[in-house]
Amino acid sequence: MGQSRSPESSQQPIPFAYLLLAAVAVHLPLLLMKLPLKSYDTNFHIFFASHYLHHWFDPWNAKWYAGFSQMTYPPLPQQWTALLSPLFGLDLAYMAVQFVAILLLVVGVYRFSLLWVSPRAASIAALAAVFLGSESFLVYSAGQLGTTFAAPLYLNALPFLYVWIRRGSWPSFFKATALFTAAAAAHHATLLFGSILFAVPVLVLAFVDRQDGERPSLQAFSARTITITLIVGGAIAVVLLPFWIALIHYPVTQTPIPHPSRANFILSPQWGLNYFVVPYGALILALPFIFVRGAMNARLRPLLFGFWLAFLLGLGGTTPVGHFLLGRAFNVLTMERFTYWATLLALPFVGLLTEELVDRFHSRAAISLAILAAITCALAVAWSTYRPADAEDFKVDSVAAWLNRDGHDQYRYVTLGFGNKLSRLAIMTDAGTVDGEWNSGRMLPELTRYGGGALTSAKYFGTAGLDSLRAMLADADQYGLKWIFVKDRYYDPLLSFAGWRPVDSLEDNTIIVWSKDGVAPATPVNAPQIPPRWQGLMWGILPVGSSILAILVLLIPEKKRVRVPVEHPVSAGESFVPGRLAS
Repeated sequence: MGQSRSPESSQQPIPFAYLLLAAVAVHLPLLLMKLPLKSYDTNFHIFFASHYLHHWFDPWNAKWYAGFSQMTYPPLPQQWTALLSPLFGLDLAYMAVQFVAILLLVVGVYRFSLLWVSPRAASIAALAAVFLGSESFLVYSAGQLGTTFAAPLYLNALPFLYVWIRRGSWPSFFKATALFTAAAAAHHATLLFGSILFAVPVLVLAFVDRQDGERPSLQAFSARTITITLIVGGAIAVVLLPFWIALIHYPVTQTPIPHPSRANFILSPQWGLNYFVVPYGALILALPFIFVRGAMNARLRPLLFGFWLAFLLGLGGTTPVGHFLLGRAFNVLTMERFTYWATLLALPFVGLLTEELVDRFHSRAAISLAILAAITCALAVAWSTYRPADAEDFKVDSVAAWLNRDGHDQYRYVTLGFGNKLSRLAIMTDAGTVDGEWNSGRMLPELTRYGGGALTSAKYFGTAGLDSLRAMLADADQYGLKWIFVKDRYYDPLLSFAGWRPVDSLEDNTIIVWSKDGVAPATPVNAPQIPPRWQGLMWGILPVGSSILAILVLLIPEKKRVRVPVEHPVSAGESFVPGRLAS
């Protein structure tokens, strides 16, 4: 049994420097090991960054899909990767950007949690964010840089939104606006769904909170909410204007591509393990506390609403909620991002639960919870090894060298069995392909008609994937498609039947080069879709400029913060007097 502590010492938050040091100790070594390179989407983000490095003001990328626009994806983290790459190289620059996002998450979770719980519980929530299973899952297994970069910006904006709505503080207004805009420039879906899952609970809290006796009138609440909504909406509309233009002119109407995150986790337990158990980890044990405490404490109910909605959407097809609320978008989005947001919304509850357990059981609780946190993080990190994006680790240098010599890059190519090495190969050669990994950017009918994903993994999409591959092989002459690099011999009969023949081998005959006679050199195919130069200039200036502006705006001083002493943590039926930002 640990020694009893005074009420004053028991309420002291974890020093912020310790929180950041924990993030450095856990994640910096993993990032320096380049562990995210094993994930599904990391190479895709690095490929986009590579294009920005060489063609900053020209978002038209001729290397995939016979040409496509990168303005179909918000560019902020990829542009920062490109900016840092001359110092570190593309791979380490990606790790640096991801590391900054992890540090910002610690800050954001702490500041967001202060809206709901005591400073001590908020600091515990921030420490829990370091070991959060969903964060490690997205960083090391899914590789979703846009989501993990935008969420911390959004969390850091929400406390300023609260202060603006609560007290009409103009410095908080400008800071919230700048951070929301930068978050949208990193990932539009985070802002779109975050407005419901995160912002609505904060708005409700700002209106009903009676802790400091400064509850805004309905008129002031409405005016401030409408003002910031219009200004933020206008700023996002301008910063991402080329994105909206591309979306309007070329909406995503392709046949939906199946994704296991939309599965019924009860009927498909292997996907339940991947998309529920691994991201939540030990947080599953806290679910009863979250529901009971959130329901019993009126002040926490808005937060419970956001968590509950994100939790249900993250279950994919396990419940009908996703289909009902999202409609057709359910077949376009991947659901693991909702699980990620749900775990972020759960962290204030985790901080509160941990605070109460440690106060009651002292060192026994602290040690047990630390072990559970470590297991949660370790499982999610190790998952990239147990369930890697590609079962085989191989290099594509010889393929790139083959394409870069003897005029081979005058023709387009396809890879079969390369997995996400498709992006790595595209970085290393100027040759173009009709394939790619960014499904929303493709316009070729052979790819959009069937409901298959990347051609390089066609067999994993069943009939839809193979039909798409056959259609592309039949139209090879139209696209200047002359080379096919085959690492998976499963495709050999299909190629032979379609009139292709092997002409070379690489990597000790593990990669076979197939060719088709009579194919003319590749010519531009999607020229009408090339965006005008003014859009390229906007794309190269405004998104990254919004992040620089956010940094400068955060330097605007606010009035001295006021802290109200906290005498005890929140318990059922009690209210917490928060010591948070006050202007």
